[in-house]
Amino acid sequence: MDKKPGKHVSASSEITPASSTAEAPAREESGAPHLTRRSFLVWVGSASAAGAVPFSAAKTVSSDAAEIEPPVRLIVNGVAHEARVDIRTSLLDYLREDLQLTGTKKGCDHGQCGACTVHVNRRRVNSCLSFVAMHDGDEITTIEGLGSPDKLHPMQAAFVRHDGLQCGYCTAGQIMSAVALLHEPCGAGDAALKDAMSGNLCRCGAYSNILAAIKQVRTS
Repeated sequence: MDKKPGKHVSASSEITPASSTAEAPAREESGAPHLTRRSFLVWVGSASAAGAVPFSAAKTVSSDAAEIEPPVRLIVNGVAHEARVDIRTSLLDYLREDLQLTGTKKGCDHGQCGACTVHVNRRRVNSCLSFVAMHDGDEITTIEGLGSPDKLHPMQAAFVRHDGLQCGYCTAGQIMSAVALLHEPCGAGDAALKDAMSGNLCRCGAYSNILAAIKQVRTS
């Protein structure tokens, strides 16, 4: 009996399980591609699963590498510390979370506001952009190590005298940056000072008073 058109099923249309190596669906001897909807989906699923394995393995290696990272030795405000932290830990988070030196503030956490400014070997650094692992053997100074309530640093005293603060959130970073500025090449004019302090933002707008405090210390 004649077979109806469109109902012919050849032996080659049987679906075989996709191999573990996610090979493409087999071609017929004639060289023409032979795909069914089901075989295509099985092949795509196998390829996706195979491709996910290297990513998962890479994450495991990265995690293991962080655990065996050697300790970092650094001096913070004159005290020696041995940091055993994940290599991705920022200097800012280490100071605030591990050493409880919360005078250094986390503002933008992108190096744009200057609230996290500290001194590394007497040079100002945005601690949110710096990893602890980068500072083995370095000397770190935070606002807590600059002066004390009983004996203020001259810059701290000048900020108080000229009312160079309002809400106070940016003040520690402003002072740390201003103190570092005393040891940097900078012109004497107001424009030069403003340019040198441009990395420290004050949302309250106390810039004129901050400028007056810095000028007093520079000329004293």
